[in-house]
Amino acid sequence: MNALTTTSLTRWFHKLASPPYFDAFAARWSPRFFIAALIFFAFGLWQGLFVVPADYQQGDAFRLFFVHVPMAMLSLLVFIAMAVYSAIALIWRIKLCETLAMACAPTGALFTAVTLVTGSIWGKPMWGTWWDWDPRLTTELILLFLYLGVIALYAGIEDRRNAARAAGLLAIVGVVMVPIIKYSVTWWNSLHQGQTISLFGQSKIDASMIAPFWLMYAGLSCWFVASLLQRARLDNLRREMDKEWARQLAHKQSAPLESRS
Repeated sequence: MNALTTTSLTRWFHKLASPPYFDAFAARWSPRFFIAALIFFAFGLWQGLFVVPADYQQGDAFRLFFVHVPMAMLSLLVFIAMAVYSAIALIWRIKLCETLAMACAPTGALFTAVTLVTGSIWGKPMWGTWWDWDPRLTTELILLFLYLGVIALYAGIEDRRNAARAAGLLAIVGVVMVPIIKYSVTWWNSLHQGQTISLFGQSKIDASMIAPFWLMYAGLSCWFVASLLQRARLDNLRREMDKEWARQLAHKQSAPLESRS
């Protein structure tokens, strides 16, 4: 990467940290990511439900794999992103990173909750029980509590900057759970199966399952980015509502409604 490209990227990131520039960026890109998510979902679900044959051992129950595993992977990655944004916000005092960190939490909590629910549904026919205090299940449940703790801290403190710093600190401390969850099936005796999908190595599933899996993963990733931009934009507007650019934007958006009435 040459010096000109580095300078251009640095300038772009500095512009992106500007609240009005970020608002325009989020307004432009969040709908596009939502559309991309729907397209990936449509192809991924169609292949996962109707094209891929039933598993020779688990039958059709294995089709939960296409929702459960991408959700589980992203529940960890979203927490890492939240912790990274929080660290940047605490070190360099960048308000946008505070906003982005807190916008990660609701979607990450949703991914984690769906992971636990689909895991329980899948575990019932495989293990004979809805829940077992398995290391992977237990640590994933702790992750959900950490997400909820971040959300509660951010909502419970009136000052937005102090709230984001307190919740961000919890995210930074809580990120230690990510490697524990990932390696829980190898560190302890576990009913949960080991890693079956690998981005760089060889995956331990039938080749017909790989394409729909990555389509679902791409769809969920796009949906996360879209929701992140949308939530961060709303929070950004709430923080900046007393600024001139935010008042002008509100006036511009309300003008068509006034003309209709």
